[in-house]
Amino acid sequence: MADNSVTLVGNLTKDPELRFTTGGRGVASFGLAVSRRYQVNNEWQEQTSFFNVVAWGTLGENAAASLTKGTRIIVTGRLEQRQYETKEGEKRSVVEVNADEIGPSLRWARAEIERIARDSGGGASGGSSSSSSGSSSGSRAPDPVYGDEEPF
Repeated sequence: MADNSVTLVGNLTKDPELRFTTGGRGVASFGLAVSRRYQVNNEWQEQTSFFNVVAWGTLGENAAASLTKGTRIIVTGRLEQRQYETKEGEKRSVVEVNADEIGPSLRWARAEIERIARDSGGGASGGSSSSSSGSSSGSRAPDPVYGDEEPF
């Protein structure tokens, strides 16, 4: 099976923009500038590539609450292409990084980690938006990666 994964280290070009789907799921999007410096004939050259990053669910909510423009981060995820139509009816295509993990780069900075309890029902949206039958307040869909087990 073919797999598609990418790891990028770069600086945010703007603060993450957090939105919510009609179902209440958070999605954050932001730009990432990745610079590469190399030498040609004893002269330094610099090349910068720009990527759009999308983070879903609590990952996106936590990114929006923690990151600001200029922050150096590490992103791992998948490249995904999507198509859309502009208001003028033109068809467009864009390739984005759909983030699986995001973290601060500690090369030139320090970070404080604040662990958020998974069973708090919270996150940045603060809500119990997905309880359909209400007797158990802790009922939620299992995490697709960890199931019901805590990651650490």
